[in-house]
Amino acid sequence: MESGGAGEVRHWNADVNGVSLHVAEQGPAAGPAVLLLHGFPELWLSWRHQMAALAARGFRALAPDLRGYGDSDAPADPAAYTMLHVVGDVVALLDHLRLPKVRSSWFLLPWPPRVTH
Repeated sequence: MESGGAGEVRHWNADVNGVSLHVAEQGPAAGPAVLLLHGFPELWLSWRHQMAALAARGFRALAPDLRGYGDSDAPADPAAYTMLHVVGDVVALLDHLRLPKVRSSWFLLPWPPRVTH
């Protein structure tokens, strides 16, 4: 991970839950984290405008490409794309980032122990 200001989008990969996830990040590394998760058939890029707005307000915007999308790994087995796999990837990413809680798009709302509203 690189450190940087609110103006630049930084790209890096995290090896989590048996896959490599591409992550786009914008904003101060010490800012409150906001996790932005795309839907089908989108990528991290869908959040670029929201990331810039959040970063300008001091938030750390994180937008991964979920498994099978963009620059993240795409397992060959269709059984590797269940909701439990995808949620496992996101929770493992939070652990990788050492983030006990984040502000999140809709995806993690059913997991309140990890989400701040």
